[in-house]
Amino acid sequence: MNVTDNLYGRRSNGGIHGDVFTSTTIVCFMLDQVKYTADRDLRDTSILEPSCGNGEFVLEIAKRLIQSSKRFGFDANEAFKKNVKAFDIDAEKINYCHNQLLLLGNEANDNIQVADFLLTNTEKVDIVVGNPPYIRYENIPVSIREYCKAKFSTFHYRSDLYVPFFEKSLSLLHEGGTHCFICSNRWLKNEYGKKLRAFISTKFRLQKIICLEDANAFQEEVLAYPAITLISAQSPASTFGYAECHKTSELYTLHLNNRQMPMGTDWSEAFYSNRPNASHLFSIEQLGFKIGIGVATGADSVFISKELPDKVEPELIMPGINAKDLRGNQMQWQGEYLLNPYKPNGDLVNLDDYPRAKSYLESHRGRLSSRHIAKKTPSRWYKTIDKISFSLLKQPKILLPDMSGNTYVFVDEGQYYPLHNIYYVTGGSIMQLRTLAAFLMSDFVREQLSAVTNRMNGGYARWQSQHLRKLRLPDISAISDDEAHTLIALYEQRDTDAINQLVNEFVCKPMKYSNRKTSFITELTLQFAS
Repeated sequence: MNVTDNLYGRRSNGGIHGDVFTSTTIVCFMLDQVKYTADRDLRDTSILEPSCGNGEFVLEIAKRLIQSSKRFGFDANEAFKKNVKAFDIDAEKINYCHNQLLLLGNEANDNIQVADFLLTNTEKVDIVVGNPPYIRYENIPVSIREYCKAKFSTFHYRSDLYVPFFEKSLSLLHEGGTHCFICSNRWLKNEYGKKLRAFISTKFRLQKIICLEDANAFQEEVLAYPAITLISAQSPASTFGYAECHKTSELYTLHLNNRQMPMGTDWSEAFYSNRPNASHLFSIEQLGFKIGIGVATGADSVFISKELPDKVEPELIMPGINAKDLRGNQMQWQGEYLLNPYKPNGDLVNLDDYPRAKSYLESHRGRLSSRHIAKKTPSRWYKTIDKISFSLLKQPKILLPDMSGNTYVFVDEGQYYPLHNIYYVTGGSIMQLRTLAAFLMSDFVREQLSAVTNRMNGGYARWQSQHLRKLRLPDISAISDDEAHTLIALYEQRDTDAINQLVNEFVCKPMKYSNRKTSFITELTLQFAS
């Protein structure tokens, strides 16, 4: 069996997690970017591919080295063995790569080897190039996760495996060396990429980022949201080049925009080109609202069901709202309930007081007790990962499905409890929430959101708390009642064109804030800055 089968399992299309092979066009472009070209004397240039797969980069490197040797008169085979290094955990792929190299006249030895790059002791090199494995946190074996946490400072939050590949390979560069990866661009914007961004911005020079979300960069169609990054082992610079490429045929004619590297270490802000910086615009939380995510139970099939009213006491269930209830710009509750094992004070209920619930939960005890959270406190085996709040059910709230093609933003007046794939916003009056919902429907907000989140199929951006917190809006409470009523009427009519027009008027004119509001916002701004 493939070693990768054992480690990471298979994708839904049958491919192995981590196996996403780069197209020849991209391979050639990236080698050009690091100046590994046949018109240069490459005999002493050391180059590393840390996860070579079937050898797309290695084979092109070998071809260019042969061409360079003919021009500059050196032994290509000796130079290859001495200066080209590549690793992969899959012996079959390494064997395939060796056979292809033999056809070119290159006799690879242990410089192209079966090994986990993250575990190797490797000499420094002039160039690192390649396509590291994309393995989501939940698909990384626990032993490898623990190793990465102990070994790599950038392995943060729910990090993808490519993050430590970045850290280790960057650390192997000679001074002045060059690094070029094609990789998922999520680390540029998401929380788990925060420490990698800091690592790069303080120790290296980010030269270019080329976003390829719309281009066909691989040998198969995958939802990888790729970007090419070019980084050098030099002192950090204040700017970097940025471009979005829609077709790989356009790579060599791209115009790079100069983007400012923000102060501090987290330069994800540099991708927020559409976010306005006017002093009268604030974050959702600065305006007094709260952002949350629906409950995680650890066993949805037990805690969430249409059958719960027939199986447990009615005082322990709540109508639960899910993303599938909010489709096609319509809210149509499908009848699922959430089992709430908590008292209003947050303590777990005594199951002896609820015989029907006790019988139901006991029938699923094996499943519930096997969860990590239950193993930590076996006596509380029927708790959910997140506590369930009675007050949240009755609170008015904006409901935002994580992935949605909706243009309409829903407001629940206090009938449903948000489930795990729903983000929500609470705070203020129902009138203020509807006003905020109208703003969230506007192009002004959608453009901001698109700048910091990955687009899904159909071009839709994702609603996620980390991105919601970066949005900037006028002060909702400073809008006059007449203007708010007008905006809410447009919201209820779902007239997005009129909403856009009115929102643009609010955005373009600073509003008059009360001293209390100004003080509140100033205080929060200082807190966020610190």
